Amino acid sequence: MSKNDSISMSVIRRLPRYYRFLSELNDQNIDKISSTKLAQIMNVTASQVRQDLNCFGGFGQQGYGYSVSQLKEEIKNILGLNNDYKAILIGAGNLGKAVAMHMNFEKLGFELIACFDNNEQKVGSKLNGITVKNESELDDFCNKNHIDTAFLCIPRVCVENVLDKLYSHGIKNYWNFSHYDINARYNDTMVENVHLSDSLMTLCYRMNNN
Repeated sequence: MSKNDSISMSVIRRLPRYYRFLSELNDQNIDKISSTKLAQIMNVTASQVRQDLNCFGGFGQQGYGYSVSQLKEEIKNILGLNNDYKAILIGAGNLGKAVAMHMNFEKLGFELIACFDNNEQKVGSKLNGITVKNESELDDFCNKNHIDTAFLCIPRVCVENVLDKLYSHGIKNYWNFSHYDINARYNDTMVENVHLSDSLMTLCYRMNNN
């Protein structure tokens, strides 16, 4: 087991927040920050900040704190945001359109190279400069292009056939908006599930119990 295999998902899920806040500080031309101040921004303890960053080597200097620009770049490298992973999007409906139009994929480690939909009214339209292809072209496109990941913005009932096709082409990484349990079907896949309704229900709970 490598060192990274032992890092908990809770630490990994905080990394994007570190990166986001450090990017904002960097844009404000703030050169350095203490673990205490960074902890206040992150809404965690200073001890937690130090523990999190020590998982990857530390980066701080005693009596100085952290260099904002250096720590931002270190976390960018840890997250792999320079990898330029090739991605395709399945589903050009309202959700897929919003994802394609409003996500700055280049800054997030990905390059969106194609979009697919089985609705003839959507095929041929453009999403962020990319022409939507018919889903029937998916096999041919996968044969001709190296694809690292697929973004699934389709209803749960539509996933299975598309998933089998993608998996047969060796695609094992998914950003999944569909609520379909991909890991249950293929347990060697890497899936990041996005449940907007779960997030909203969590807000509802917090309001209800305030």
